[in-house]
Amino acid sequence: MAKKRSNKQPYLTKRILVSAARSGIRKAAKETMEIMGFVVIVKDGWVVKKYRDGKIEKLERLESPENTRLVLD
Repeated sequence: MAKKRSNKQPYLTKRILVSAARSGIRKAAKETMEIMGFVVIVKDGWVVKKYRDGKIEKLERLESPENTRLVLD
């Protein structure tokens, strides 16, 4: 038998939290692009500067374990 929650606070799942975080990151990246004209992201193992016109400038290669997934945008 499942345990019932006694308090009336909404239940926060990992899925809801991850979705909200991704949404916030995308919104912040879009606003930064509009204001600064570029954003700094990680792409294919590189830290890159992505410009408004689509140009990408590689800044530095990341050295990390192969099975690590890093999502910043």
